[in-house]
Amino acid sequence: MERTASAVWHGSLKEGKGAITTQSGVLGDTQYSFSTRFEHGTGTNPEELIAAAHAGCFTMALSAQLGNANLTPESLETTAAVKFEKTEQGFTITAIRLTTRAKVPGANQAAFETAAQNAKNGCPISRLFQGNTEITLDAKLV
Repeated sequence: MERTASAVWHGSLKEGKGAITTQSGVLGDTQYSFSTRFEHGTGTNPEELIAAAHAGCFTMALSAQLGNANLTPESLETTAAVKFEKTEQGFTITAIRLTTRAKVPGANQAAFETAAQNAKNGCPISRLFQGNTEITLDAKLV
């Protein structure tokens, strides 16, 4: 399986702008620029897209882990916060914080925490960052 996305950029770093398009068409010529990445401009940026990918990946992995424990979630809600800062090596993603809240009938906190940790460690986006980015998890049953 292979998924694709493309980016086009016109102009200098600070004054230029670009567009990102995904194979599925969900993002089609979606604007990104210096201001969307380093300030508060309208559009997206690579770090926001990584956060979305990680939140989605982790949440699906958590559903699978709960299923392995014979638990079916009523709802799983996850936020991924990507910390992007300048280091000696240049701008770097230095940390990702996953926060998830779950309604899982019949689950106890211990079983849920085991499933959540397994999902955090096993989802492909987490594995992509393991060893070079701190990934933390705040997972609670509600």
